[in-house]
Amino acid sequence: MGRSTHSERAQRLNAAFDLVATGYALDEAADALIKTFGLSRRQAYRYLQEAQGLKRPVDVPEPIIPFTIKMPESMVTQLRSYAQTSGLTIGETVTRAVRAMLTKARWRG
Repeated sequence: MGRSTHSERAQRLNAAFDLVATGYALDEAADALIKTFGLSRRQAYRYLQEAQGLKRPVDVPEPIIPFTIKMPESMVTQLRSYAQTSGLTIGETVTRAVRAMLTKARWRG
């Protein structure tokens, strides 16, 4: 079995948070997580332990998919440089730029 996605992890953590918040005993909550998500007992307890430290559920991120585009070489060089100096990934940099452009354009699609 592979690693869980960020979305799956957030969903599991929120389920653990809900169980803890509603007063389930840890062993009952672990059994519920095991049954619902097919986790090992150890994984279930890790989610519960982390959930106990939360004040509210976490945001569930939208799944990320690969998307290939073609850009001029000089722009790619600038993009890589900007991403490196800002500490962001190239994908996050492009996502933010496109989101800002779409928001400014008030594009509805």
